[in-house]
Amino acid sequence: MLKSSRHIRVVLAGETIAESRRPHILFETGLPPRYYLPGEDVRMEILTQTERTTVCPYKGTAVYWSAELGGEVFEDIVWSYPNPIPGCPKIRGLLAFYPERVDDIFVDGEPGEKRPPKDRS
Repeated sequence: MLKSSRHIRVVLAGETIAESRRPHILFETGLPPRYYLPGEDVRMEILTQTERTTVCPYKGTAVYWSAELGGEVFEDIVWSYPNPIPGCPKIRGLLAFYPERVDDIFVDGEPGEKRPPKDRS
């Protein structure tokens, strides 16, 4: 995970819901870069933590949030590791957005790399 000063802007339903110049960038094999943002740079008032959790052997247990905008709910679009494993402390409390579940994640003003959602059936 690398600290960065790149300008990250997350857009959902046509609205900017997160904007940061202090992301942490995580590179994982076979995935686009993941931009983890401080909570202060995210519109937390539109997010509600859900019951969903997942476990990553390299990071720990992730928790998820859904967003509500204009009366529409966007399920589990954000995740975070509030208590990561000891080997991954830099990720604690940072938030990441699924690129395929938001309109776009702009990086320095340019549209980000999107991948179609995986079939989970």
